[in-house]
Amino acid sequence: MSLVKFEIFSTVVESGSLKQAAEIHGLTQSAVSHAIASLESEWGFTILIRGRAGIKLTSNGERVLRHIHEMLKWNEQMMQEIANIKGLEIGTVRIGTFSSVSVQWLPEILKSFNADLPAIEIKLLEGDYDTLEHWIATGAVDFGFVSLPTSKSFEVIFLKKDRMLCILPDEHRLANQQEVSFADIKEEMLIMSKKGSDNDLKRIFHENNVTPHIKFELADDQAIISMVQNGMGISILPEMVLYRVPHNVRILSLEGEHYRSIGIAAPSFNTISPAAQKFIDYMKAWLNNSHR
Repeated sequence: MSLVKFEIFSTVVESGSLKQAAEIHGLTQSAVSHAIASLESEWGFTILIRGRAGIKLTSNGERVLRHIHEMLKWNEQMMQEIANIKGLEIGTVRIGTFSSVSVQWLPEILKSFNADLPAIEIKLLEGDYDTLEHWIATGAVDFGFVSLPTSKSFEVIFLKKDRMLCILPDEHRLANQQEVSFADIKEEMLIMSKKGSDNDLKRIFHENNVTPHIKFELADDQAIISMVQNGMGISILPEMVLYRVPHNVRILSLEGEHYRSIGIAAPSFNTISPAAQKFIDYMKAWLNNSHR
């Protein structure tokens, strides 16, 4: 059974499209369809459902995908180890990330990393906290950025504490205060991140016995800021998200000291690929030098 078919299957799931998978692998769409059909014929069950909404994994496809990720990961690590023996620095690193890290950290890190190690390819998969944990657990990524605490089955490396702050429109009754109390928050309509990205806020509310009045739950940070700007409610977001706040939105401290803790996680850092370890070392040095 060819690893190439496994790679094609993994790419189809990752991209959600036979056409995109074909472009990535330099194949025709027909060849990609044939590879998937060949796997299904060999195994005797369907692994993908093709519909108007796109590609969807079957339950059996989900079960085998985890093992395929493991096989591809170990093959990649073997090839990287062979390259290391030859004194080469090559390979592919798959990193799970969320939007504020993608915007605030990764562009500068990747620019320098690619200049120094151009033969190591970095692939980024962006999702919410829950999706990232799933990708880490199933081997879809070598490691991922997470908000701590995360799954107890992962090894983690702490990177940064990111303050949680309150935002509200400048005409709001609380706009002239320096700090927003939880008593104030109980009286307000709140615009929250959607499920999967709201772990930090849920923890803070639980610790302070707050049941918020939630008006909207949105996936996009900038959409939340825009809703606040237009007087739809207030919100609480990490400081790293608030890099592009309109002039008529006020940023206030939150009562007490509250943070999200950003880290990276993997099933084990002892078995991570050489290329992934190089990126982690590079990233940690960049963070230390930039004091972020």
